[in-house]
Amino acid sequence: MNFDPFKGQTGQSLQQFWSEQWSRSLQSLQQIGTTGLSAMPGLTGFPGAPAAGVPDPWQAMIAAFVEGAQKIAPAVQFDPEKLQSLQADYLEDVQALGDTDKVQKRLSKDKRFNTPDWSGNPVAAATAATYLVNSRMLMGLADAVQGDEKTRNRVRFAIEQWVAAMAPSNFLALNVDVQKKAIETKGESLAQGIANLLADMRQGHVSMTDESLFTVGKNVATTEGAVVFENELFQLIEYKPLTAKVYEKPFLMVPPCINKFYILDLQPANSLIRYAVEQGNHTFVVSWRNPDESLAHKTWDDYIEEGVITAIRKVQDICDAPQINVLGFCVGGTMLSTALGVLAARQERLQGEAPAAKPGTRGNGRTAVAKAAASAAQPVFPVASLTLLTTFIDFSDTGVLDVFIDESVVRFREMQMGQGGLMKGQDMASTFSFLRPNDLVWNYVVGNYLKGETPPPFDLLYWNSDSTNLPGPYYAWYLRNLYLENKLVQPGALTVCGEKIDMRKVRVPAYLYGSRDDHIVPIGGAYASAQVLGGELRFVMGASGHIAGVINPPVHKKRSHWLREDGQFPAALSDWLAGASEQPGSWWTDWSHWLASHAGKQVAAPKRYGKPGAYEAIEPAPGRYVQVKA
Repeated sequence: MNFDPFKGQTGQSLQQFWSEQWSRSLQSLQQIGTTGLSAMPGLTGFPGAPAAGVPDPWQAMIAAFVEGAQKIAPAVQFDPEKLQSLQADYLEDVQALGDTDKVQKRLSKDKRFNTPDWSGNPVAAATAATYLVNSRMLMGLADAVQGDEKTRNRVRFAIEQWVAAMAPSNFLALNVDVQKKAIETKGESLAQGIANLLADMRQGHVSMTDESLFTVGKNVATTEGAVVFENELFQLIEYKPLTAKVYEKPFLMVPPCINKFYILDLQPANSLIRYAVEQGNHTFVVSWRNPDESLAHKTWDDYIEEGVITAIRKVQDICDAPQINVLGFCVGGTMLSTALGVLAARQERLQGEAPAAKPGTRGNGRTAVAKAAASAAQPVFPVASLTLLTTFIDFSDTGVLDVFIDESVVRFREMQMGQGGLMKGQDMASTFSFLRPNDLVWNYVVGNYLKGETPPPFDLLYWNSDSTNLPGPYYAWYLRNLYLENKLVQPGALTVCGEKIDMRKVRVPAYLYGSRDDHIVPIGGAYASAQVLGGELRFVMGASGHIAGVINPPVHKKRSHWLREDGQFPAALSDWLAGASEQPGSWWTDWSHWLASHAGKQVAAPKRYGKPGAYEAIEPAPGRYVQVKA
């Protein structure tokens, strides 16, 4: 998925187009600058008619914006009140370009320009300040566009990408910090930058950390365990207990298959896996295989049946456990929820509440006695409790990712790979990086290539660069049925693994976690699951984003979380928040206490991996599958 969702639809990259418009507008502003802002005739009338021969920057920027936005929304209209307010703000900002103190203050608020080299160089300061003024105006214009939410989001996303890309800090000829370093190092920084660029081109992605300092299984993903089962889709890892006793109900984690599982096991101090083991949980984790062409035909149904449901059954079998506790993270949580929907439908049908009907006939059901006998003969539901971390079940609020999804995009993916093929991991990684372009793209372009720096070691960013592929049919089905048509919350709308899904019939206790500043699963999207599931619920909101909010161990005593203890789950998140209270520190301790209440009694910890005669240790954790590069 290319970060420019409009490329190919217009025949011209939108970023290229906006770059051309930026040049036009800068030329206008440069001409204003040569005249002298304080002395320019007619400035007091701006943004009305300017003096003869002097370009009107407001009109230039409006024209550029409209021409570009029409590539997305053919008939661009603005909210008149917002436009009027924006004009006034822009006039004030342009006038302030002639005030040195105001320019310095503006630069100090942006980390790209808040160095003495920028502020102390009049030309550089003017360039950066002009960029910031015009960037603010363009983002304001995006907010002033009238239309449906999807159109407005697409316009805003495109403008944000272009504004981030065109920052003067991204260019050698304009970045005075880069120029100073090149002089001080006698050109060594530029030579090293070229070497860094060539190295990143070979590896296929921008380096966000010094990847040479990390090795999976040696200094990340180090919690002790063993692979006790594997098939073509996943390896099942069992972790060595760290307590003399463990809870009788084992615990299974299902991470997303679009990333490596070790986000849950980066370092001992911030490993959710190790924390779960330390709390006395007999812990298992799914390690998804990184698909190659041999798996290019695999479907969503395959991942639910051969992946999640198989993992649940294997943990039950290894531990001789009628029930287990389960956790799903992000897409892993969506897959896990779907699997529970399948299992709920099967149990209901087998117990006689919804007897299967032959094609072309109507089922007559069973007598009450027959139903009771069937129910008594059936085992309990295999899952005792469900934890969902930053997970979509209801896809009505997908945030900025919505800009990538519409009928034409989904149909293209179905034609391209719906019957086979691979969605490359690096394409998805690029997409997610460009959701935060300044922090996750251009920051590293400047540091790595213009300054010739090696980014510092950071385990999270090493994991972030370790991308995985997806089978095309799986990916196309996911886009169509969940992101585009939101069928998982529509009772009976989806048939998965031969069963019609109704998530209201998943009646297990559920712990739902969402991150307040998540840009991948917005907090409203995470909260929406509380309106879907049919069991007892506990919802917790954590601070920070998609990863930092989740990976927040108690020992660090960082970030707050919010709880509501009255058991009420109103439809709107804002109403839930009105009755919630802020708690300092990590949500992990609250979750651990909740999980223990559903884990049963404590029993002696197992002395060996697997199950004698049935499941033997195949290899030490983290296993082979996680080592495969995309």
